Amino acid sequence: MAAEGHAPTAGEYIVHHLQHLQNQKQTAVVDFTVFNLDSIFWATVLGVITCYFLWRAASKATSGVPGRFQAAVELLVEMVDSQAKGIVHNAQSRKLVAPLALTVFVWIFLMNAMDLLPVDLLPVITSMMGIHYQRVVPTADLSVTMGLSLSVLLVCLVYNVKIKGAGGWIHELFSAPFGDKWFLYPVNFAMQLIEFVAKTVSHGMRLFGNMYAGELIFMLIALMGGAFTLSATGFGLAIGHVIAGSVWAIFHILIITLQAFVFMMLTLVYVGQAHDSH
Repeated sequence: MAAEGHAPTAGEYIVHHLQHLQNQKQTAVVDFTVFNLDSIFWATVLGVITCYFLWRAASKATSGVPGRFQAAVELLVEMVDSQAKGIVHNAQSRKLVAPLALTVFVWIFLMNAMDLLPVDLLPVITSMMGIHYQRVVPTADLSVTMGLSLSVLLVCLVYNVKIKGAGGWIHELFSAPFGDKWFLYPVNFAMQLIEFVAKTVSHGMRLFGNMYAGELIFMLIALMGGAFTLSATGFGLAIGHVIAGSVWAIFHILIITLQAFVFMMLTLVYVGQAHDSH
């Protein structure tokens, strides 16, 4: 992590913590043979936890007085279901879309919540096993958030074809938004492509940007604690580290919840738009 013989500088510390565990050394700006193994691992683990959480809630549900866990899950399900009903008006589609939105919310919330762990906790543990690079917040990885947004785009395309038919959707691509005139077909098609690309990119970038910024702030706060020395300044930095870390963590709980909710709502909105005809 640091140059041999001295402690890491602030820059070296941050650069090290922003480096992914990859299957090979990246030698190009874009190399599709390089995978961020840490993001894949933690996203998969948290996805399994999400599935177990939802399965356990469904299997333990009773018709009597619910326990705290069941009551909390029921509130969450009712919230997502009410949002889905207000946006996706096709009852048959909601049978898939509502559970999908619920899964997206819980999964992204758990991935975001990894940011609340101490910055060096898991990296230090993995370094003991010979793994020297470890980023544990999957949503602070652009490849993960763009993968999620591309998945939402795929769902939207499927519903466009399912609801409107292949012919109806192709016709809409060339006739909206400016009208069904042959000389407007190229412009309409270009605008449709721009809309799909803009929605997909902004969907993934919004989540990535917020979580990446939050991750950086936690690293900067951790540097305050790392600067502790047996001096007035050192003790001041240590106290500031605890106070700033606690305040930011409390505020960040709102951010991770809000970002999961926003991603879920945009998923519902985009799928709902796939049901609408221009």
